[in-house]
Amino acid sequence: MTDPKISAIICTHNRDRYLGAAIDSLLDQELDHEFSDYEVLVVDNASTDDTRSVVDARLPHPRLRYLYEPSLGLSTARNTGAEAARSPLISYLDDDAEASRGWLKTLYQAYQANDKLAIAGGKVTLIWPEGMSSPPWLSPELSGNLGAYDLGDSLVYITQPGLTPRGLNYSIRKVFLEQIGGFDPNLGRVGKNLLSNEELHMTQLALKAAWQVAYLPNALVAHNVEPARLHRAWFLSRSWWQGISESYREQLAGRAGPGQLMRGGERLVRGLYKTLKYLNDPAQRFENFAYAYGQVGYLSSAMQGLLFNLISVKQSTQSSLNSPKPSQDALD
Repeated sequence: MTDPKISAIICTHNRDRYLGAAIDSLLDQELDHEFSDYEVLVVDNASTDDTRSVVDARLPHPRLRYLYEPSLGLSTARNTGAEAARSPLISYLDDDAEASRGWLKTLYQAYQANDKLAIAGGKVTLIWPEGMSSPPWLSPELSGNLGAYDLGDSLVYITQPGLTPRGLNYSIRKVFLEQIGGFDPNLGRVGKNLLSNEELHMTQLALKAAWQVAYLPNALVAHNVEPARLHRAWFLSRSWWQGISESYREQLAGRAGPGQLMRGGERLVRGLYKTLKYLNDPAQRFENFAYAYGQVGYLSSAMQGLLFNLISVKQSTQSSLNSPKPSQDALD
């Protein structure tokens, strides 16, 4: 058996409601003489629902494989899938998303055309729950938290990490992933928390190492919006965890320290000011309030980091002072 052209991986945790459609969309990908083979891996990340039954119902399919990862965490599950993948190209589809029929072929062709391409992803549209639509307080910017991603209808090479492709529609060259040691398990969702920024961090590493990152408009994926996410409380929680994720990412980049308090404080004031400025615009008002709320999470994490460093320095100094001094005879 020849190795597949690309490995498509779904990392899933308790999403049996959407998982079947996600798998089916991958098993129905468009093939031709150039793009003739691929594999689909489902990484079950400690699910307690009917995830295994959903996969088992499709396992007779020759392209499909099932893996179980007991350690909870999206980045951990992604690394497990990548290690098992038999292709030099890896793509990740969320367990509540559905890929267009040309998704894998489009990704594969992009990597074949550019050997410096390390990361690529495409446009993401939203599938609203039946009978529901975008609420009036949800701005286009905040809809990005639901997965929406659209940089237009032309190929774009990403130079600003903040524009990096969404993790629900994401691909990466395996050799690059191995070079950087895989996804950082301290970033990415773990259970119910909403840690993020792992894709942004990967883009920073790629650009620093002179790799390229691309947006591919034809690599289209649709993302289901869970009804539970259409509440302001979910967006506030998402913003809070975004702030914490940003603080940790700065630690990885060597930018942690007192400067974080100044940066976070300035952003908090800016967010509150714009909340008041757009008081009569429900969408803009809530977008800026959520942004300000996220800065509180950022500042909380930054202060915890500073306190931890101070305690570590104090303990190190105290240990040095208490260590036995060499005798004068030993010095002579």
